[in-house]
Amino acid sequence: MGGTSTQSPKRKSGGFARVLAWLAGGLIATALIAAGAGYAGWVWVNQQFEAPGPSATETTLMLPRGAGLIAIASQLEREGVVADGRLFRLMVQIDEGERALRAGEYRIPQGASMREVYALLREGRTLMHPVTAAEGLTTAMIVRIVEASDVLTGEITRIPAEGALLPETYMVDRGTPRQAVIDRMEAAQDELLAQAWPNRADGLPYTTPEEAIILASIVEKETGVGAERPLVASVFANRLRRGMRLQSDPTIIYGITQGEPLGRGIRRPELDNTSNPYNTYHINGLTPTPIANPGRDAILAVLNPPQTDYLFFVADGTGGHAFSASYAEHNRNVAVWRRIERERASGGQP
Repeated sequence: MGGTSTQSPKRKSGGFARVLAWLAGGLIATALIAAGAGYAGWVWVNQQFEAPGPSATETTLMLPRGAGLIAIASQLEREGVVADGRLFRLMVQIDEGERALRAGEYRIPQGASMREVYALLREGRTLMHPVTAAEGLTTAMIVRIVEASDVLTGEITRIPAEGALLPETYMVDRGTPRQAVIDRMEAAQDELLAQAWPNRADGLPYTTPEEAIILASIVEKETGVGAERPLVASVFANRLRRGMRLQSDPTIIYGITQGEPLGRGIRRPELDNTSNPYNTYHINGLTPTPIANPGRDAILAVLNPPQTDYLFFVADGTGGHAFSASYAEHNRNVAVWRRIERERASGGQP
């Protein structure tokens, strides 16, 4: 008996399931392979990012203001700091740090990895340079120091008044505007006065911060010994309370040279000159303006001078001064100093 063979629906559906299973298995395998390759690639990229860099020596580089990530990455590769600028750029982008990179001068350690370089740039750990203004310099002298600095840029267009700057060492980035440094010195003194003035001693014979700065500038110029500043401040405070003239030689010099070195001793006609408004041998009270920019210690000494009976001081031959409460004692100290001067002039030892 003859007939036509037919395939059951159950058998057809079973074959289709096997095809789907095979396809699914293939896709999963492909996905796993791709995932494995992707993971391996990510591990390799991270290894390269962490690996020591190509620089054989410490490198100093300057990243200009306004440079974008592409320009920065290219510069790092060009200057031998990173081996692959594109890989550096990729990792920064993944970290979303494009806008965090800071311009400035950097010192890159020998063999620094890309991650270490990225951390330096992101944290802005730029190379800093000192700009030092010594205590007792005039504003004109400090301006010349700032103008002479080769790490600063631009012109100084506003010069503060005499005595308005706080002399210190200021750390700056290369390319900092000169005017910004002057402004920073002025702001530093303002900040110091804002903190110290409310905590001043009671009964001071000067009533404004401006007057305190004037006296502090005179104290600064009278002694180069830090420990003596409070004692010198006490002498001048005592004199002002008693209505005595300050009789300070540096004030005379300022009236003659505006604070530039005189280069010699004060002459008798200069000492007797009553037309010099800074001659504290003839004027009462404080000078019209500061005679220099006083440092932190001199300002604090004037605002809180120790309680002493001292009214006089004179050089003692050691670089410091001998202090006295009476004119008779002062004359004895002056006689000692004159003897020391004579011995030195004759080549002897005091």
